[in-house]
Amino acid sequence: FAVDMITARLLLSLMMPVLLDAAAPPRRPNVVMVIFDDLRPVIGAYGDTLASTPYLDNFARGSHIFTRVYSQQSLCAPSRNSLLTGRRPDTLHLYDFYSYWRTFTGNFTTLPQYFKEHGYYTYSCGKVFHPGLSSNNTDDYPLSWSAPAFRPRTEQFMNSPVCPDKEGILRKNLICPVELQTQPYKTLPDIESVAEALRFVGSRSRHSQEPFFLAMGFHKPHINFRFPRQFLSRFNLSQFYNYTEDSLKPPDMPAVAWNPYTDVRARDDFKHSNISFPYGPISPLQAAQIRQSYYASVSYVDDLFGKLIGGLDLDETVVVALGDHGWSLGEHAEWAKYSNFEVALRVPLIIRSPQFPVAQTKYYHGITELLDVFPTLVDLAGLPKLDKCQSSQELTCGEGKSLYHQLMGLGRADEHVALSQYPRPGMLPTKHPNSDKPKLRNIKIMGYSLRTDIYRYTMWVRFHAQNFSRDWHDVYGEELYDHRLDSGEELNLMPLPQFDDVRQRLRRRLMEMVGS
Repeated sequence: FAVDMITARLLLSLMMPVLLDAAAPPRRPNVVMVIFDDLRPVIGAYGDTLASTPYLDNFARGSHIFTRVYSQQSLCAPSRNSLLTGRRPDTLHLYDFYSYWRTFTGNFTTLPQYFKEHGYYTYSCGKVFHPGLSSNNTDDYPLSWSAPAFRPRTEQFMNSPVCPDKEGILRKNLICPVELQTQPYKTLPDIESVAEALRFVGSRSRHSQEPFFLAMGFHKPHINFRFPRQFLSRFNLSQFYNYTEDSLKPPDMPAVAWNPYTDVRARDDFKHSNISFPYGPISPLQAAQIRQSYYASVSYVDDLFGKLIGGLDLDETVVVALGDHGWSLGEHAEWAKYSNFEVALRVPLIIRSPQFPVAQTKYYHGITELLDVFPTLVDLAGLPKLDKCQSSQELTCGEGKSLYHQLMGLGRADEHVALSQYPRPGMLPTKHPNSDKPKLRNIKIMGYSLRTDIYRYTMWVRFHAQNFSRDWHDVYGEELYDHRLDSGEELNLMPLPQFDDVRQRLRRRLMEMVGS
């Protein structure tokens, strides 16, 4: 009998780990969200033949790529707060950099906060929330993050004169390839952030019962284009002269739609170039140099992205990589963001999940919004579903749709549309107030842009900043582009009477989505 008891105990001790594993709920995946600043889809996996993005391309081979994804506003703080709260700029009442939604509008739950409240350890590296007032000068810590957000120490020099010219004088240049040893602390912000992200991942025990949510925010390719010099050599300047044929503002573009790229003009290497305000143009040489440097900046952060991915266990980690909005590279003779055009709003979105492995890239071509990221990641992590907002008073909900069913291979996406917006202080481009980045008190016009499967329709209407209302009868410009024939949005179809029915239908739909 004693021998039988010993044998039984021995068998029980051997089986106990198996029994415990069977009884324990499945471990939730870690989640890593990577945000690139001002990144349009200049990525090889998106079909850009000029791009040099080997690490993003390799990552894409086992991932799901959404090809038509749109930001809600082509400006950092409004776009990021919209992405991270799952709500539109009109809901947050944030169109600039100078208000914090929790105290200005409502104490809305954020994406990392939702994960934190459901058992995740959340951590931020680099530029995730826009720094400053729009994230309470704390990157929304401690509500969104389990520990204070990591900000690289070299971030303080981002707008300092650190670009040596031919005489060795340090300038605040737009185009700024550098040798690392000449820079403060001999490094750059994104290099520091990736090192910290890898340190964090390494510090989390593989067998920890607490999964993590890591947000990694790259500063590049946001201007200035400061990157290690070797990345410039990947690109021949001659490739970028005929990037677009546009050298002048399209004649039927409303003046209110134009952004005069004031931040580009203000840089030391451009401010003495006598670029006519507001329409330019920039010289062909300078245009090619900007494009070359933008692509080099993307290659630089692609290289860092490869280092980050190399430190992750992709069998246990959901990874999403995206841009916060796009950036014009001379289309319509415009530069930078600050507009409602496709090039300023369209961003990459790449999702990799151990739940949905693919042997090669799987593409999705339906209209998608950055609002969709919040509910999608919630579903991929197996958390309680995020409710769809029924009113602006709800604190925990989202205004986007989950892409989970598309990842499962269910449901069609072609009926969806994207809604974006951009404010202006007046009908014409101005330096004061800055029509590229108007403060709330100066906003007099709001441009709403509806992207359907075929069309982009944009309507610029009177906006009352005092009570966040709009007057649909006071119209300052309308635009209609047919992407079947005009993917560059060059020909505004508004003057053509044969498109009146299309315009009326899209106008009604836009007004229904925005409301009064």
